[in-house]
Amino acid sequence: MLSRISPVDSIPLIPLMAFFTMHNDFLPTSLSDIRKRGWKELDVILVSGDASVDHPSYGVAVISRALESQGFNVGIIAQPDWRTTDDFKVLGKPRLFFGVTSGNVDSMVANYTANKRPRKTDDYSPAGKAGMRPDRAVIVYAQRLRQVFGRVPIVLGGIEASLRRLAHYDYWDNTVRRSILLDAKADMLVYGMGEKQIVHIAYALNKGAAVESLSDIRGTVVVRKNIASLKEYALIPSFEEVRENKGAFNKAFCIAYAQEDPFTAKPVVQKHADQYVIQLPPEYPLSTKELDAIHELPYARDPHPAYQKQGAIKGFETVQFSIISHRGCCGECSFCSLYFHQGRIIQSRSKESLLKEARLLTQRKDFKGTITDIGGPTANLYNARCSLWGIKGFCKRKQCLFPEKCANLRLGYPESLEVYAAIRALPRVKHVFISSGFRYDLLVDGESQEYLEELIRHYIGGQMKVAPEYNAEKVLSLMNKPSFSKYEQFVRRFKTTAQRCKKDVYPVNYFINAHPGTTVEDALHLAHYLKSRGMHPEQVQDFIPLPMTVSACMYYTGKHPFTGEKVYVPERFVERKMQRALIQRGNPQNEKLLKEALERWGNRI
Repeated sequence: MLSRISPVDSIPLIPLMAFFTMHNDFLPTSLSDIRKRGWKELDVILVSGDASVDHPSYGVAVISRALESQGFNVGIIAQPDWRTTDDFKVLGKPRLFFGVTSGNVDSMVANYTANKRPRKTDDYSPAGKAGMRPDRAVIVYAQRLRQVFGRVPIVLGGIEASLRRLAHYDYWDNTVRRSILLDAKADMLVYGMGEKQIVHIAYALNKGAAVESLSDIRGTVVVRKNIASLKEYALIPSFEEVRENKGAFNKAFCIAYAQEDPFTAKPVVQKHADQYVIQLPPEYPLSTKELDAIHELPYARDPHPAYQKQGAIKGFETVQFSIISHRGCCGECSFCSLYFHQGRIIQSRSKESLLKEARLLTQRKDFKGTITDIGGPTANLYNARCSLWGIKGFCKRKQCLFPEKCANLRLGYPESLEVYAAIRALPRVKHVFISSGFRYDLLVDGESQEYLEELIRHYIGGQMKVAPEYNAEKVLSLMNKPSFSKYEQFVRRFKTTAQRCKKDVYPVNYFINAHPGTTVEDALHLAHYLKSRGMHPEQVQDFIPLPMTVSACMYYTGKHPFTGEKVYVPERFVERKMQRALIQRGNPQNEKLLKEALERWGNRI
């Protein structure tokens, strides 16, 4: 074992400044970078489908800095050309393992639209250039590494690996695919946010453990020939069963869904031919201290200088002066993958840590006075908490926000306003905006009035992002979203509050088109509603059945996985396009489809 690596068994995710020198310059991307640091070799090499951006909004940056904080030498290969093996050789062979990710997005989502057409741009590439990552990037990268380095340990991570860790429906192939761990021929898979898991893996391999022996690290998935060592587990239908039988597919999903609570989960086992894919229980949520430490690592907070002549990276520009305040979401929307990735338990940073990051941003030469966001998956869930989360986990038969907010869920509105005001009072700060999306159903009762009023007075830059998604109650129920009456109640309160504050602000409404359960008649009804209120929505997202979501189950099987009820699925592209044309009837590009839809289903608007 190298002396610079701490031998402790308990791994604190806290910068070990007293023991190791960490840099806020960029981690090595070339052999010359390695030599500049005086290193002879790298312990871990991370391969990513994103451009190299050292910012806490980028998963590779977080993982690399977490490893660095524990004394490991880390290098990054960003957006390698997968057509040859040359780029995969640039940093040599790591002493411990390769980490592989598609980047901040699933490569198929990054490369294709909901209608399966190639995208023209990629926000995570310089100048928005498309085609910089391959389809199924995790599989392709892992295969190239095997081709060059043979039996070097390979660990998969990131959103693409996380949501494909078990047999899953793949929209782009329109079939059930096996665990990505098998297709990539990798050794381990990290699911969830991954900081603790990746550090545990590095420590274990550094101590001389074989990667095949790592069978008890939470938040990981492994493949084994037998399951004799497991004392108890949840067995789900095999890959072969779920591929051939849609009822078995939904059964497997329901069993896996029930094992996502870190405090009660058992390992999930799924047989694939003569092997077993074993999902270990989720990693426990980070404490406030641990989450603070992750965000206080010495990020350069910039794209790598190599991109300066290649063009701006839009994904970075969007978050450059934003601050992540929390992670996790207790909403459990059917179409959202957060339940299976970040988890249902909210984890929030301290006020002191958020202020520290804000001060860092104000010291940058390019800071012009505006903090563009302080938020997370849902802006108004910062510091939301339940007394059960840290003891028993979350309720199995009761949801936090559906059909109504649970009385045990405490919202952190007073703490949020304290943080916003403290950051707004910092020198050089002219504006603080909260531009993440809000749960509008949490802004309609007496508890939220002061919070909403302060948002409108100081923290909304003209527009507040909310997501009614649809207006048909049956569709909202399938989405696991609140009744549309809640949205209308919010709009009334928002307008009244804005008038009282004498602020010219508006809600920006996000809708989902062609979600399972949506018919053309539903689209006609929504179109009529929008027309009657003079609304012309621009923010309409075509539904994509993301792996390991409730909505993907409905799309693939035609049934709700939990209730077994039949669900109408608008599968044909022409119908999906017609539904969108009805919702966006003011868009000239939709004129032909709108005319066809009205001729076919009746001119009702």
